[in-house]
Amino acid sequence: MDYLAAARRLADEVLFPAALSTDAADVVPRDLLDQLATAGLYGIAVDADLTTTCAVVEALASGCLTTTFVWVQHLGLVRSLAVGSVPDVAARWLAPLAAGDIRAGVGLAGALPQPTLHARSDEDGWLVDGVSPFVSGWGRIDVIHLAARTPDDQIVWLIADAAEGPALRVERLRLAALNATATVRMTCTGLRVSGDRVTGLHPASGGVAPEALRLHAALALGVTSRCCWLLGPTSLDRELAELRAELDRLGPGIQEARAAAGELAMRAAAALLGRRGGQALLRSDHAQRLMREAMFTLGYALRPAARSSLLTRLGAPELA
Repeated sequence: MDYLAAARRLADEVLFPAALSTDAADVVPRDLLDQLATAGLYGIAVDADLTTTCAVVEALASGCLTTTFVWVQHLGLVRSLAVGSVPDVAARWLAPLAAGDIRAGVGLAGALPQPTLHARSDEDGWLVDGVSPFVSGWGRIDVIHLAARTPDDQIVWLIADAAEGPALRVERLRLAALNATATVRMTCTGLRVSGDRVTGLHPASGGVAPEALRLHAALALGVTSRCCWLLGPTSLDRELAELRAELDRLGPGIQEARAAAGELAMRAAAALLGRRGGQALLRSDHAQRLMREAMFTLGYALRPAARSSLLTRLGAPELA
């Protein structure tokens, strides 16, 4: 299947024409996510390699970062089931997830260096307590792939239902950009997850995989590529191509390249805003939307090394 061709078509013919109305909505329209499912993109993590997946993320993000961000949260669960060592769990969940019949969000608070979501084993399952400060797609997702920290400093990954109840409460957050991702702060109080919903259990490493950084950067590259398309030929095109190649190498400078992706998106969006002039300040103009999306990619999921590199690039290095 040509995932990239499908993503580019959807970005140009569906997502970008609807991006301003999506940006103004309270939650991303379900129809847009349905079209990604119909195109087979919810199952891309089953058989596509990282380069293809990142190219698809970039293409979709060039159409609408809001829709793409809700969708991309789904991929980690699909990937973990496709390559993991829990065949019984995969047999139950993988097919409907890959088809987009069941849609997933993610809560990563237990995988952070200072975890705020904890789990302890209890009979045939786990009890989860704590806070996951950012869970996106509420109202558009069916399950959440939760990372929770165990008492012996391991990370257990669990499939929890995305439904409020006495043990799971959410508070809607209002974001300056991508507000229609319907991002919530989730609080768990003795949330029980059965043992047949565990997708993994491993020691907490404290690090982040280069592949994850590459995927995050793809969102920023998508914003940059749409800005470049609207601007016409500029030197930004060359910078975008060079940075994409650097990111694809997954080398030791991946943290710095991740920071560079957000900074390039901001410069490209600023150039577009400057080109458009005063009309760019209207909510009906794509330049202001892309500037806010670039801001999102600049700050989203930055790790300490990437943040330090970014601040240096911006002329505001961290104090010793």
